[in-house]
Amino acid sequence: MKHIYKAHAKINWALDILERRADGYHLMNMVMQSVALCDELTLEPAPALSLSVDGAPAGEDNLVMRAARALQRHTGTNLGAKMALTKRIPAQAGLGGGSADCAAALKALNEMWGLGLDRACLLAIGEQLGADVPFCLTGGLARVSGIGEVIAPVQGAPRIPLALVRPGGGLSTAAVFRLWDGGGFPATPFDAAALTDALVRRDAPAVGRLCVNALTAPAVQLLPEIGRTLDELRRLGAFAAFMTGSGSTVVGAFENDAAAQAAARAFPDGIATHTLAALP
Repeated sequence: MKHIYKAHAKINWALDILERRADGYHLMNMVMQSVALCDELTLEPAPALSLSVDGAPAGEDNLVMRAARALQRHTGTNLGAKMALTKRIPAQAGLGGGSADCAAALKALNEMWGLGLDRACLLAIGEQLGADVPFCLTGGLARVSGIGEVIAPVQGAPRIPLALVRPGGGLSTAAVFRLWDGGGFPATPFDAAALTDALVRRDAPAVGRLCVNALTAPAVQLLPEIGRTLDELRRLGAFAAFMTGSGSTVVGAFENDAAAQAAARAFPDGIATHTLAALP
């Protein structure tokens, strides 16, 4: 019997970098939210583990396979699964596609294999696999800190229509952080509590003022088209326009679906979607 799980993308309404740790990880202050855009992971019982991505074989480095191996090591199970991943979330986009796939695999295999691991255990395993995996396991709207493992969920988030645009061919997260680490970029502190309150109240002007991303300046230096896309989304009526994660995806938040869909159609690779108050 086949089981189908959705792996939802995420956006960063805001992102600030507090410091760089000695191990190379960065301490962050972020407001993140799940969106309707998703990949799909299909699983069925099998004697051994296998993974295909849109019909092509995938290697052991894929985060879905790494999640499965991590569960096998943690529990000692030798159960297998035939896994197939259908990708809709763009890669190198700041939308957490790989992390979302990893989180979906952890939850799906825990259920299909009957492992009985609780949420805290899955979060601990996920943290070892990627900084965004704990949030992708939790979902909804949240204030996120540490390296991504400290999550404070926020209740009552409304549905907000979005247009997602990925200028250029995507950006390397490592390259953007490396440029930021070199210094010379402006500080971008923000009030996470004020931003989440504005989102829950759907206070569009306040949201527009509070959405900042420390990585926008280095990302624009690497890919100037990001700046031009931000300007265009504002011209098209977005009450907030910001880059998510380390880019290159730029997000426009709109008052209604029609405006978001029209903005998405203005770009060759535009995607219309909306925020989620919680994961389905």
